[in-house]
Amino acid sequence: MARDFVGSVRGITLQQLRYFVEVAAEGSISAAADLLYVAQPTLSAALKDLESRVGRMLFVRSTRGVTLTEDGAEFLGYARQVVEQAELLEQRYLGRGPSRRLLAVSTQHYSFVVDAFARMVKASEAAEYSFSLRETRTWDIIEDVRTLRSELGVLYRNEFNANVINKLIREAGLVFTPLFLASPHIFIARTNSLARRQSVTLSDLEDLPRLTFDQGVNNSFYLAEEILSTRSSKQDIRVSDRATIFNLMIGLGGYTISTGIVSDDLDPSIVAVPLDVDERIEIGWIGHAAVSLTDQAQRFVAEMRDVVSGFGVDLLT
Repeated sequence: MARDFVGSVRGITLQQLRYFVEVAAEGSISAAADLLYVAQPTLSAALKDLESRVGRMLFVRSTRGVTLTEDGAEFLGYARQVVEQAELLEQRYLGRGPSRRLLAVSTQHYSFVVDAFARMVKASEAAEYSFSLRETRTWDIIEDVRTLRSELGVLYRNEFNANVINKLIREAGLVFTPLFLASPHIFIARTNSLARRQSVTLSDLEDLPRLTFDQGVNNSFYLAEEILSTRSSKQDIRVSDRATIFNLMIGLGGYTISTGIVSDDLDPSIVAVPLDVDERIEIGWIGHAAVSLTDQAQRFVAEMRDVVSGFGVDLLT
């Protein structure tokens, strides 16, 4: 398909490619027009001309915005490379400052991702930027990356859910890149009596409220954010965000099961205690198979690796 693109491209301008990249990132022509300080009709006309020159439909348009077609997703990979190289040339030889930074990430509810995202933003030292960090459901993470609403997503797989997760990722045209293996821990309030234990067992948790992240209409044991999702619990509470789950750990003495990596800077009232089970959690990131990571996304991945290594966790290469 790459050869087809090359053979059909005639007279495409750098401005059109910049417009295209911005619209793909925003998922909306009107939102991109506002950011680019361009009239919406002008932007729409530029995109239609681009599609005409390429000879492919690059966007699916609806009342809710735009999403990339399969051809559009592949074209975005090439467009980003051209735009980034042009910006490097302008910075080097025309003395222009760095352009506005762009990156969107979708993730399960991990504090190490927030920590890495904050480091990435600070390290960018950009005067202008538009970053997005979306903590959301497992199904939505895959959909976000498939439609390029987000450039990459962060989630886990293990022996129980791997077949289902791998199938969904493969069918979405994505690739899973392992980041690290973690031993399961429970997250509980620092004031909880179990917080002083060297480790806990499943029987220790029987009388505590189990806190899990709601997976919405696509709820499934295989899409649960927590391992051991098929295990019954006398007290179950589902929540939709990390702030709520931490408040319920403190207010109700509840627990959730996760990686054991929790930043003291971000969550000083929560501690991680090893859970004595024969399980391992593989955390990784997913990206589009047809789209290369931008420099900004690569920096974010590097920050994740740096944050995780600070907890003594062995990284996967």
